[in-house]
Amino acid sequence: MKKLLAGVLCALGLAVAACTPRETTLVVLSTNDMHARIQNFPRLAAAVGACRDTARLVMLVDAGDRWTGNAYVDKAPTPGMPMIALMNRLGYDVATLGNHEFDFGQAFLGRMIDSMDFRVVCANVLSDTCVFPQLPPFVVVERQGIRIGFVGVVTNYEGPGHPAGNAANFEGLRFPDPQQMARQYADELRPQVDVLILVSHMGDDRDAELLASEHRYDVVIGGHTHELRDTLIGGTLLTQTGKNLANVGVTTIRLRGRKVVGVDYRIVPLDGYEPDADCQTEVDRYYADPELNRPVGEFARAATAWGVANWMAAAVADEADAEVGFYHVGGVRLDSIPAGGMSTARIYDLEPFGTQIAVMRMTPAQMRRMILSKYNDTENRKEAHRIDLIATTPYEIVTDAADSALDVRFPQLREGRAYSVAISDYVFKNYRDLDYTDGAITDEKVADVLLEELEEASPITPDNRPRQRIVRR
Repeated sequence: MKKLLAGVLCALGLAVAACTPRETTLVVLSTNDMHARIQNFPRLAAAVGACRDTARLVMLVDAGDRWTGNAYVDKAPTPGMPMIALMNRLGYDVATLGNHEFDFGQAFLGRMIDSMDFRVVCANVLSDTCVFPQLPPFVVVERQGIRIGFVGVVTNYEGPGHPAGNAANFEGLRFPDPQQMARQYADELRPQVDVLILVSHMGDDRDAELLASEHRYDVVIGGHTHELRDTLIGGTLLTQTGKNLANVGVTTIRLRGRKVVGVDYRIVPLDGYEPDADCQTEVDRYYADPELNRPVGEFARAATAWGVANWMAAAVADEADAEVGFYHVGGVRLDSIPAGGMSTARIYDLEPFGTQIAVMRMTPAQMRRMILSKYNDTENRKEAHRIDLIATTPYEIVTDAADSALDVRFPQLREGRAYSVAISDYVFKNYRDLDYTDGAITDEKVADVLLEELEEASPITPDNRPRQRIVRR
């Protein structure tokens, strides 16, 4: 009797096992805000190769800002192409747009997308121009019987109404609210797919806002704010890997049949991998540029973030013979400069945008309005509630307990007097509440000014002392 019962139970167990859906594991490797750091691609290639050797179902995804930040990419014969060639080589599957994809203009971006072997999706960029063809809002990829939907969105908060960058780069395009479009396509795609992923370049704060009310996505692969994020919000995993290709994100999605039963995420530093030799050889070819490698000067001592920004503000003021120089933090692309020699490439890493110097006359009241408006900006929150404008003249931002700016004090300026001011053309074109007289953009490029100063005044001794500060009332 016992043997008969055991046999029945065993048969029942086998029958149940036969009816239980098979478990499948999908691994999504993700990058964001790589900013042309092709020097880290050999390690990424090694990490991706190791994952593909051990997992059956692997996809590679990028959340935007692929170039701007490395002269060997940005000054290539076709700017940005080294990044695209390496991404194609590595076998990326899907990407969305970041704001820096538009840095060379939308016509250029339209041509570059034709060179990408991976799908580029963005639900909130609308185009009816021939120079920038309309992108699909999403893509559905079927692998091993699993249907995976990817929706892409890009920030429109900093413009306002378009991504961060010079407004001229976005003329003729429309950028609907990314959160609204993410919800719309979640509704449309959720019944059609087994896994739904949002590839977002609107920032982790905006992603979190979306997930507070949106529960149809399984994962958000984020970018734009350069944060390390591994957070569960309303049952959805919010991820981001930082910046400059220091890490790769590893999202593991387990499915039983077609149902997601588990999602895990790890941020994996790439410095733990030995560079892939073939990929390293390709990167070395890009770096063998004699003009970019040309030494132009040196720094007598290391410059901190303050020292770098102070140098740039002073350089634009000196070139324009201005009494006050301002430089915006977002235009300073190096956090520090070590003591020693500087190459041409390093200057273009510091200032990759082709920024020109603008000149004008401003009173302290007009400067105050500009600084207060930027500090209290409710739309471009990424650049708000911080010292965003480094100046050659000291000033203090006075804030209340809620961190709203109330006043700006200029201890060395006289109220009512108009001063000659030098500033970047980005600020001149894009900052709201900018009031001045006799304003114009000059033909002088900031990178050229910095190169000239290095050649003529080396060694440079940076001033690392902060001239600006925030004072709580």
